[in-house]
Amino acid sequence: MAKKATKKQTKPVRPQLGEGVEILNAGSVLEDPITRTLETNYMPYAMSVIVSRALPEIDGFKPAHRKLLYTMYDMNLLKGVRTKSANIVGATMHLNPHGDAAIYDTMVRMGRGNESLLVPYVDSKGNFGKAYSRDMSYAAARYTEARLEPVCEELFRDIDKETVDFVPNYDGTTTEPTLLPVTFPTILANNTLGIAVGMACNICSFNLAELCTTTIALIKDPQHDIGTTMPAPDFVGGGQILYDAAQMREIFETGRGSVRVRARWQAVPGQNMIEITQIPPTTTVEAIMDKIAELVKAGKLKELSDMRDETDLNGLKLTLDLKRGVDPAKLMTRLFKLTPLEDSFSCNFNILVSGQPRVMGVREILQEWTAFRTECVRRRTYYDLHGKEKRLHLLEGLAAILLDIDKAIRIIRETEEEDEVVPNLMIGFGIDEQQADYVAEIKLRHLNREYILKRTGEIDALKKEIDDLNDILAKPARIRKIIIQELTAVAKKYGQPRRSEILYDLPEEEAAAAEEAVPDYPVTVFFTREGYLKKIPPQSLRTAGAHKLKEGDEIVVQAEARNNLEALFFTDQHQVYKTRLAEFEDGKVGQMGIYLPTRLGMDEGENIVSMVLTGDYSGWMLFFFASGKCAKIPLSAYATKQNRRKLLRAYSDKDPLSTMLFLPEEAEIAIRTSAGRLLLVGSAQIPEKATRDSQGVAVVTLKRNQSITSVRPAAGLDLAGPHRYRVRTLPAAGALLRGEDIAEQTSLL
Repeated sequence: MAKKATKKQTKPVRPQLGEGVEILNAGSVLEDPITRTLETNYMPYAMSVIVSRALPEIDGFKPAHRKLLYTMYDMNLLKGVRTKSANIVGATMHLNPHGDAAIYDTMVRMGRGNESLLVPYVDSKGNFGKAYSRDMSYAAARYTEARLEPVCEELFRDIDKETVDFVPNYDGTTTEPTLLPVTFPTILANNTLGIAVGMACNICSFNLAELCTTTIALIKDPQHDIGTTMPAPDFVGGGQILYDAAQMREIFETGRGSVRVRARWQAVPGQNMIEITQIPPTTTVEAIMDKIAELVKAGKLKELSDMRDETDLNGLKLTLDLKRGVDPAKLMTRLFKLTPLEDSFSCNFNILVSGQPRVMGVREILQEWTAFRTECVRRRTYYDLHGKEKRLHLLEGLAAILLDIDKAIRIIRETEEEDEVVPNLMIGFGIDEQQADYVAEIKLRHLNREYILKRTGEIDALKKEIDDLNDILAKPARIRKIIIQELTAVAKKYGQPRRSEILYDLPEEEAAAAEEAVPDYPVTVFFTREGYLKKIPPQSLRTAGAHKLKEGDEIVVQAEARNNLEALFFTDQHQVYKTRLAEFEDGKVGQMGIYLPTRLGMDEGENIVSMVLTGDYSGWMLFFFASGKCAKIPLSAYATKQNRRKLLRAYSDKDPLSTMLFLPEEAEIAIRTSAGRLLLVGSAQIPEKATRDSQGVAVVTLKRNQSITSVRPAAGLDLAGPHRYRVRTLPAAGALLRGEDIAEQTSLL
């Protein structure tokens, strides 16, 4: 028992609460502002994702792509034979320690076999999967082989001449380039998708030859019309682009917009069969088949008898067997409307420039790339100039001993200590330390007149080259000429014909087929304040209960319509989105409805302010602005022959919009102002304007801090009663009504 007690006493005694140990902030609640927590904890992560992971830089690459390509270049895979992909992945982890799966996935996407990029960078061998297939997965890295494509020579040209900066890798054992000195605008040569924190980018690809030609034209003339040399994007999967001039101008100038792409197909003669060989870049074969199967099960597509995926080594092929008597053109028109066989590529050219994310149009991107490439050429020229000046300096020292070779030999032979050889040569010939050291290192067999004359014969050529390099640095025009020559060579060597066909006009028979294909039946349309839409047929409405709405939302429009009508949605960003009601699926009262900003692909922060349903585009839109002006625009101004989903400049942006009103026919309208004034005006007396963004004419004279509060048709407005009004004729041919109870009298407005 005594021994046990002794052992217990030798154990360290841990202090307990209440034994003189003070615990700081015990039992207290520490408050920390959420703003400081976000700044210290979340913002570093967000900036890391934006700058170091998700967004590409001006050389066209994200860090993961750049690290992989540079590793392959360092492994001599540009000129060498293929090696196992597992070797490449392992070597890349010296620069990118994020796991082999992520690195291999990056390499697969850049491979020629995957068909993700219009200009692939990895020459792949083995199963690299297919970008157009959701279920066709790639083989493991131990089974596939890869090397760099020949075009990668343009990515690393002169990288060893200090054209770009190098930084240490994550553990300081080696260095890596911050950018690649690309000789053509790789940023627009391939499609790039990136999702960061609070921002994203989605860049479409352009044909390499057209891109180089356009860059050359912009270098020569910054005001060059891009559409004349590069009319539209070019996708690796081909397809047909439905050309929209306004959308393309928007993409070229702002970097935002959408491109409509549809599949390419052909009807097999005599076999009652359709073969689809190219699809939009935003979908996959499996997604298309799933949607078609869903339509067939729902009874909305009865013309098909079978569907097969016949994709093989020759490429993509989706075969549709038709029932007897089905018109292939009409069926495809319906499929374009109902399935992803026609889809839009939403562009968002968000690029890192000097570490800052910027959304730029094609013009600005090419100008930034030209500035980047100019700096690369300038740094290369400085490197070559420095090397040639150093070589010239050494040869001039060698030429100095040409006058007396025997003296040089005697100085070296008679010098007792090795450390004194260089100083004695400097004294004997009047040359500096670098020149003397160069002479002292020459082998004895080379100390003959022939060798020295050959070396010194380079002096005149070096002087001419140095003068030429100095001239390049002094004249920016010569640097631009060098860039143009490089772009011309790239376009000639690596340019390929367009893969995506451009459809400037929709065939008339296809447009007619589209009209016939739209089913026509009565529907009731409900539109809510938060942007939800419900299209409910009569049979569903008769057995309906209470509407299901988002909390705080309410129905602002209820309209009886037909399924084949077109809907125009005017937004607060001076844009209008067009679509057919038939493109919205039928809903029920108990459903939330369709969220229009997402379905229509609206810009971030854009809100719908008015909805108009029309069948023949008759009537007028009246836009009332804060200045008191009104623009009367015929609805036919928004009709287009092509299937354009988005129209820019739907109304004037010169003044803030107060309200808008659709009039199916001429009528008298009542305008109420914040000053308690009521103006009755016949709409026929407001002149019609031809251009959509017209500022209109003055209708209401507003004083400072006054505004238009509402505009309604005057039909049914009761002006009778005990109120006394003073009426006078206005220049706008209306009547101004005033009275003590005017606010009550016009409450219906």
